[in-house]
Amino acid sequence: CFVRQRTQLINALRGHLAEFGPVAPKGPASLKILQQALAQPDVDLPAPVRAMGVLYLDQISRSTELIEQLADELERASKTDNELRRLCTMPGIGPVTAGAIAAFAPDLSTFDSGRNFAAWLGLVPRQRSTGGKARLGAASKMGQCDIRKLLIVGAMSVIRWVVRKGGSANRWLANLVARKPRMVAAVALANKMARMIWAMTTKQENYRMA
Repeated sequence: CFVRQRTQLINALRGHLAEFGPVAPKGPASLKILQQALAQPDVDLPAPVRAMGVLYLDQISRSTELIEQLADELERASKTDNELRRLCTMPGIGPVTAGAIAAFAPDLSTFDSGRNFAAWLGLVPRQRSTGGKARLGAASKMGQCDIRKLLIVGAMSVIRWVVRKGGSANRWLANLVARKPRMVAAVALANKMARMIWAMTTKQENYRMA
């Protein structure tokens, strides 16, 4: 939530300055460009616009401090809490995702299987049956969206690493990346990650590559 609010502040500042000349791309990566535009006296900006820009930068700075503080606390917790440390042994899962699972997911032993946990997250494709034949559709948007989004983001980071390295020792993952569009592969990997999280948690075991 705080990261999203900071991005909104940066994009709002970017939009305001664009009306007076300085142009920067969307997202946090453009912050330095905006800071430089406000700091340079040769950039033609009205004084009230500069003053408002300083207020934006102050709010963005406060948000950044808070985000970094919370990230440090999660990092420390992931090293001392056995459950968080266990989840972080899986590629694609860091302290934020592990903390979200600990905070938002019920006791995973209440699920009969990893597939049921993945379904609770909304990572199982919708099924439609016609003439006795089941057809799989897109992944459902129902379920626990916070954990689902984080798992997909983590899966995407793993896939980018596989693409950059040109392959993976995990044959299933290598074939998946080679055959499927990147987002489809990310959702499929997130589904598999959810199942492995259930198995790791219920069996109290660290990650082991299949």
